[in-house]
Amino acid sequence: MKNILMTGFEPFGGEKINPSYEALKLLPETIDNARIHILRLPVVFGKNGALLEQSIEELDPDIIICVGQAGGRCGLTFEKIAINCQNASVPDNAGNQPHDEPVIEAGQAAYFATLPLQQMVSACKNAGFKAGISYHAGTYVCNDTMYRLLHLLASGASKARGGFIHVPYVPEQVHDGKTSSQSLEETARCLECAVKAAVEATN
Repeated sequence: MKNILMTGFEPFGGEKINPSYEALKLLPETIDNARIHILRLPVVFGKNGALLEQSIEELDPDIIICVGQAGGRCGLTFEKIAINCQNASVPDNAGNQPHDEPVIEAGQAAYFATLPLQQMVSACKNAGFKAGISYHAGTYVCNDTMYRLLHLLASGASKARGGFIHVPYVPEQVHDGKTSSQSLEETARCLECAVKAAVEATN
């Protein structure tokens, strides 16, 4: 049986909920004979990566899917690239606010996700969900986490394939009546489709 590590984040920016983690809690314990392990990460530059690395060492997963919130997006977006840059428009949950600093000194400029993104997107779309590829994970803690993950995998510390998915707001986070949102249940079902496709592609 494969082990899949999926991470979401704690709330940040004054929000009371972060759908990236809450949706993971709705997933079944196993998907296509793969066991799901979920982890909540802090929205803190650096601390997120240390906790993720520790969990990878303990679990030795086959697949790692980090999930984050991206307000304004209308469906799941599968991130293709993580860049070696931290630039925060607002402080993280520990008060850190880096400006144009590297995630890892002397690290590569960028890393590409190693998940089968096209298959995962197609599976979501075929199930009737909105999904697509994104080529910019931002410069906040989501990109920081994705970069640290892929840097770790590129070093040979784990055999896992990994990447990052952004999910939309939930309706209770939207107050202008215009910003896109999606229920936690729908986000969880779409994530389940993505996981199934990842498992099938890596068997």
